[in-house]
Amino acid sequence: MPKVGFVSLGCPKALVDSERILTQLRAEGYTIAPDYAGSDMVIVNTCGFIGAAVEESLDAIGEALAENGKVIVTGCLGAKGTIVRDRYPELIAVTGPHATDEVMQAVHAHLPQPHDPFSDLVPPQGIRLTPKHYAYLKISEGCNHRCTFCIIPSLRGDLVSRPVGEVLQEAEHLVRAGVKELLVISQDTSAYGVDVRYRTGFWGGRPVKTRMTELVQALASFGVWVRLHYVYPYPHVDEVVPLMAQGRLLPYLDVPFQHASPRILKLMKRPASAENNLARIRAWRAICPEITLRSTFITGFPGETDAEFEELIAFLEEARLDRVGCFAYSPVDGAAANALPDPVPEDVREARRARFMEVQERISAERLQRKIGRTVRVLVDSVAGTKAVGRSDADAPEIDGQVYVSAARGVKPGDFIDVEIDRADAHDLHGRRTRALVGV
Repeated sequence: MPKVGFVSLGCPKALVDSERILTQLRAEGYTIAPDYAGSDMVIVNTCGFIGAAVEESLDAIGEALAENGKVIVTGCLGAKGTIVRDRYPELIAVTGPHATDEVMQAVHAHLPQPHDPFSDLVPPQGIRLTPKHYAYLKISEGCNHRCTFCIIPSLRGDLVSRPVGEVLQEAEHLVRAGVKELLVISQDTSAYGVDVRYRTGFWGGRPVKTRMTELVQALASFGVWVRLHYVYPYPHVDEVVPLMAQGRLLPYLDVPFQHASPRILKLMKRPASAENNLARIRAWRAICPEITLRSTFITGFPGETDAEFEELIAFLEEARLDRVGCFAYSPVDGAAANALPDPVPEDVREARRARFMEVQERISAERLQRKIGRTVRVLVDSVAGTKAVGRSDADAPEIDGQVYVSAARGVKPGDFIDVEIDRADAHDLHGRRTRALVGV
């Protein structure tokens, strides 16, 4: 059997692209090789968002060429002009993101398909790179926003929503295969269906509108954890918070606010304002007091003054978000923000980021202290002896905190357990399992 090696870099959206390519390879009879030496060809799925990611992707391509020699490149870096071809002209093929068909054409041309595919060569849920108990569910591709610091639309195009029936069928296959947590992702989750005017689709013979609210209502019927990522604070987002208060969705929203200064938000071409965002946060917490709010911010955006940075800090103090990431502004090639006047020096950008994170670390620690003495439901990710590591409903994999559990004998990854919290730090919780394994 022809063997294909695979290197997957970048964000969860790129991970889903990798899963689709791997699924198609397996469906057509190709074997996935674990190393360069055992591969007849290597595919590298790249990231091209910030400078460090570009260099990591270019280094990975170079390594694959040196170790194997037959390499196909796909992903966001492939959409950034000729940067990949200029560096590595010997590549078999270079494509952009969400390009399964183009990748497979290149594979067929240089490593012929062994035989016609049969449906039993690959499980219904496809090939997954995540653990068996959770999976990313990508509901759309591309973005209609033109944020000045971002080049995603030039890499992945405008918003294209997946048919709602197709999304729900994929989710159903995943749950039947044992997935306990669905992480809903896209570039702009709350815009799902805008491009098709929220047209009605069908799932299981029932009509379902192509819209975020109706989609997550249907996902909630599977009885597993459903976590929402990349949610812009549009008014209709308010519709899903009652579902969280009812226990049908995880009380968790990942909302990229990016800044608080009206002038900076305008320069960024971001929707909403700091005042509207604070009002919406208060409304969400009134409906669902246990909601966890995650966000990301940028310090040192071109033109950001000391006063505007202090405005951001004041927003952080008032919003008291649970989980926050912060990036010092990075001038990405092709981003419109690079042409803005009054760039902030790199050392100032970094100093502001450091201070921002100091403030947030204190807020995070204070909010986690409130959970001491409580019993929380935990999804186990790993086990070592009598100790386990998992996540509560407030923790998305790889980006948020964890729950460290003692007295966890007999527990295995994918189990749900109840844990009494006895200690907390700035990011993580620590506790003991309180009773036997529990259901979802």
